[in-house]
Amino acid sequence: MTTPESPQSTPDRRETVAAAEQDRAARITWSLIAEPSDAVASLACTVLGPTTALELTRHGSPEDLHRALGGQLPAQASEPAPGSSRSRAERAHSRWNARLNTVVLEQILEDAQRRSIRILTPQDDEWPAILDDLQETRPHCLWLQGPGSLDQLAAARCIGLVGSRASTPYGEDTAGSFAAAFAAGGGTVVSGGAYGIDAAAHRGALAADGGATLAILAGGLDRLYPRGNTDLLERIRDRHLLLSEAPPGTAPTRWRFLARNRLIAALSQATVVVEASWRSGALSTARLADQLSRPVGAVPGPITSAASAGCHRLIRERGAVLVTEPADLWDLLPGGPAAGEGSWAVQDELDLLSPADRRVLDGVPPRSSISPARLADEIGFTVREVEAALARLDLLGLVVRTAERVRRARPAA
Repeated sequence: MTTPESPQSTPDRRETVAAAEQDRAARITWSLIAEPSDAVASLACTVLGPTTALELTRHGSPEDLHRALGGQLPAQASEPAPGSSRSRAERAHSRWNARLNTVVLEQILEDAQRRSIRILTPQDDEWPAILDDLQETRPHCLWLQGPGSLDQLAAARCIGLVGSRASTPYGEDTAGSFAAAFAAGGGTVVSGGAYGIDAAAHRGALAADGGATLAILAGGLDRLYPRGNTDLLERIRDRHLLLSEAPPGTAPTRWRFLARNRLIAALSQATVVVEASWRSGALSTARLADQLSRPVGAVPGPITSAASAGCHRLIRERGAVLVTEPADLWDLLPGGPAAGEGSWAVQDELDLLSPADRRVLDGVPPRSSISPARLADEIGFTVREVEAALARLDLLGLVVRTAERVRRARPAA
């Protein structure tokens, strides 16, 4: 049985839906007119809300913007000159309007739909809550392509594997094997789709049975970059997910790569730098992850290799966790299993011996026999102490007693 709606409920609902649609359109528009690194745009949307901030841009003046933001606008390192807070408002208002005059939102949305690119805003169910840790630098919206669900991929165990484009065979092999093992265990490998370590990490995850990987790009999804990785990125798009905060038509640039790195850090529960030179851009991802209180790991390399200098720098200066095998990746994650001593740790019965029994065993010649009395004299024990130790070693199969002498047991073939 349905209950008739009150006369006020339908208009209220329509107003709510209309407000939600305006908010969505405003967020998409902001992604079109403001760079991800635009601190003034982020502040305006945080303080005023995307819709009000956009209306102020369209119909207000720089002075209105300056006043609405309390007269304190953040400076940006990339600006030609810091200037005053008022001059920063003028520059921001001017650059937004310059792009706003060229934006035809309906055409852009139609083009995205034609390319099977969908758009996520923080109000959508698929939006991962983990991105909210970015606070005022949270992206206005995200552009996605692929069958994967971002919230499900982010809800799984996510680890960021990043590194230099100028990688070595050692780094690529490590990234690929780590990613394959992690993905095979049910984790999601997050990286940036670039040459070198990023590509090796994606390929490793794709090779794993049931493995998942997420590529976060710096440019628009309509122009896959780098072109040499087009086949790889198309495989990720067909099986999992490509993501960008840059709208279609956006060219990848250095500052967009650096801004993109914060998304890798935010969507990953931990970040591991596999191979990086002293000034590698991958180190910025590690710093951003550290700022978000995410664990950071680094894979060591040869001390003579410049390609690993950045990893050694992270371990020495920033306290990154030293990662040497895939099991260490799980150890970095919150609630993950302890990695233990690792696969290189080998223990045998000799490690279980007491120091006294080990000394008796060491006194037995490796290729000949010896009497207990002579052995006691050699190691400074009493004959009774030696006999007791030899009895224990005999039970462990480490020595063989023959008449009045003792010898080492031959190792099993």
